[in-house]
Amino acid sequence: MAAAVQPTLEAPSADPFAERWPRVEALPCLLTVEIPLPGFTVADLLHLERGRIIASRWTVGQDVPLRINHELIAWSEFEVVQNHLAVRLTELA
Repeated sequence: MAAAVQPTLEAPSADPFAERWPRVEALPCLLTVEIPLPGFTVADLLHLERGRIIASRWTVGQDVPLRINHELIAWSEFEVVQNHLAVRLTELA
């Protein structure tokens, strides 16, 4: 007499695509953090050089858009961490 096979129930994954992530995790993507520079002109662009400071209307604590491959994914803010400029995510888009 054969023993009955009991089906096993697995808890559903929180991420239904979790098994697919390893295939794409190594793909490169472009991360950009945008600082709006209203009034920036072609003349300003032509005068860019190493060490030049460009004034902006951005203020500390004001969120800036963070994009992956030109798609908005989050809002972020700049901060200094051990003498490096860092970006802290403040809100997912």
